[in-house]
Amino acid sequence: MHYPDISDSSAIQITYQRLRDMIVKGDLQPGEKLKIEQLRKMLNTGASPIREALSLLTSDMLVERFDQRGFRAAPVSKSSFDEILMLRCTLEDMALRTSIEKASEDWEERLVLAHHHMSKLSRTGSSDFENAHKTFHMLLLQNSELPTLLRYCEQLYDLNIRYRYLAAGGAGYENRCIATEHKQIFEAALDRDVESASKFLLAHYHRTGAYLISLMSGD
Repeated sequence: MHYPDISDSSAIQITYQRLRDMIVKGDLQPGEKLKIEQLRKMLNTGASPIREALSLLTSDMLVERFDQRGFRAAPVSKSSFDEILMLRCTLEDMALRTSIEKASEDWEERLVLAHHHMSKLSRTGSSDFENAHKTFHMLLLQNSELPTLLRYCEQLYDLNIRYRYLAAGGAGYENRCIATEHKQIFEAALDRDVESASKFLLAHYHRTGAYLISLMSGD
């Protein structure tokens, strides 16, 4: 049995992250065929890391296999988005409530730092905002100490983000004050107000959901 050495594992992880970002951000379009040779040249890496990374992304539901050997970026649809939104709201609400119920000073301090960092990057328009945004949302849930649930929440976050990039490209999306929505969730969590934090988090997701559904419907 062959076990990949450290350099192999590093190449796979780097390739995985780069392909993931390209799919999530729409550089690789939904439904687009992902040809090994084309990706190898694009990313300047070997065919083996490409195949391994695509297999990992299949597990993440960001890539689909077709015709047994081929790969394509997972397609998007209204029905898929509806399911992702429903599951995300259900599971994150559960994780958030448990996280706040177990609130500690250490968790609160990390949440304050994460919110400050995200807010600062948002104001400056930094390309690092997305990573900070994910860190903030995952940290809200992290104190639940439910690793399996958190893994599902993170996967749903990544699946949802593709749709959020689509929504952000449409007219009218920026009319929302996203910073205010984040602040409401953040302050309710710090106040250990479970019901308000849950209400603000779900409203935050449903606003994006309603906008995207209207965009996909052509309304």
